Amino acid sequence: MSSVSSSPVSSHGRAIVLFAHGSRDPQWRAPLDAVAAAIRARHAERPVRCAFLELCEPSLGAASAELVASGVRHITVFPVFFGVGKHAREDLPVLMAELRSAHPAVTFELLPAAGEHDALVSLMAGIAVSGSPA
Repeated sequence: MSSVSSSPVSSHGRAIVLFAHGSRDPQWRAPLDAVAAAIRARHAERPVRCAFLELCEPSLGAASAELVASGVRHITVFPVFFGVGKHAREDLPVLMAELRSAHPAVTFELLPAAGEHDALVSLMAGIAVSGSPA
């Protein structure tokens, strides 16, 4: 499953970047690609890309540059991190500042990390209690 969408730019010029750490294991990114596919299925008008801090491509800068080149003028970055460690606290603000500097005409919105959302915490608790989907 590819993280690249052939969707045209929405009339509002808005897009989503799912930002994750990255891994050398190619299977590691499958859940992130599945989230991107679910977004596309629900919101075909909104381009979505996956981007990675390291070990996978594209980088946050490369994914954002591709979207900007296609006409996107508002990019929502969703950090798919369960905890708010060094990457979310220190590395990501630097990357966001670089994006804003490189693309001053574009609005970059940074959402809280996935693990900070009550809905996700509740969902994971429910899965843990209910066990496997046998």
